[in-house]
Amino acid sequence: MKHLFDELSFSISKLTTRKYSTSFSMGILALKPSIRSAIYAIYGYVRLVDEIVDSFHDFNKEKMLQNVKRETEEALNEKISLNPILNSFQQTVHKYDIDKNLIDEFLQSMEMDLKKINYDSNLYKTYIHGSAEVVGLMCLKVFTEGNQKIYEDLKPYAMKLGSAFQKINFLRDLKKDYRELGRTYFPNLNVMAFNNKVKVLIENEIENEFKEALIGIKKLPHSSLFGVYLSYKYYISLFQKIKSKSSNEILIQRIRVPNTEKAWVAFKSYLRHKTTFY
Repeated sequence: MKHLFDELSFSISKLTTRKYSTSFSMGILALKPSIRSAIYAIYGYVRLVDEIVDSFHDFNKEKMLQNVKRETEEALNEKISLNPILNSFQQTVHKYDIDKNLIDEFLQSMEMDLKKINYDSNLYKTYIHGSAEVVGLMCLKVFTEGNQKIYEDLKPYAMKLGSAFQKINFLRDLKKDYRELGRTYFPNLNVMAFNNKVKVLIENEIENEFKEALIGIKKLPHSSLFGVYLSYKYYISLFQKIKSKSSNEILIQRIRVPNTEKAWVAFKSYLRHKTTFY
C-alpha cells in the first residue's frame, strides 16, 4: 500500500509548487505529463528548504536546516521518508540519477543565507551556483530522461538559465532582502549607493545569460521544450518590467507580473513555440 503514500507525497509537492509559484506551475503544466511530478518534487524540496532560511524568523533556523540536511541523507539512503516532500524528492533523485553533489551544493548555499556575508565576486558565484544553477541541473536530469549525452551537452545552458532567473529574483527582491533579511547578494554592492548605472550593469549580465540559455532551450527534447520556454518567457516579461523601473523604484517596491498578464504571455508563447520550434 506504499503507493498511496507515494501518491500523497507527490500531490503535496504539487500543491506546494502551486501555492508558492504560479509561474513555475504554469510552466510545469506545459511539460509532458509523465515528467511533471518529478519537477513538482524538485521544486517542493527546494521551496521547503528555502522557506526555512527566508521565512521562519521566529524559530531556530540553524537547527531546522540541520534537521532537513540529516533527514535528506536518511531519505536518500533508506529510499523513504515520512516527510511527504522529502519522500517524493528522494524518489525523483533515484529515478533520474540526480547527482548527490548537486543537492549538497544547494544546501551549502542555503546555509550561506543564515550568515551575514559581504559578497565578493567569488562568493556571489558560489551562491548562485548552489542556489540556482544546480536546481536547473536537477531539472535537466528529468528533462533528458536518462540521456547522459544530451544532459552533458545542455548543462552550460541550464546553468545560464538558472543564473539569469536568480539574478532577476535578486533585483525583484532587493528591498525585502536588504530591509527585512539584511542580505545583499550582488558583489561589493552598497544598497544605499544602488543607482541606475549599477542596475544597467546587472541587467546586461542577465540579458547575455538569457541569450545563451535560449540556445539550449531550443535543443531540449520536445517533452520539456515548451514548458521550459514558457518559464523563460515569464521571466523575460518580469525582466522587462524591472528594466522599465528606476533603481529607486526597485528599492521601494517588489515588481511582479499579474496572473492575467501571465496568461497572455502563455498564449503568445504557445503560438511562437508552434511556429518556431516545429
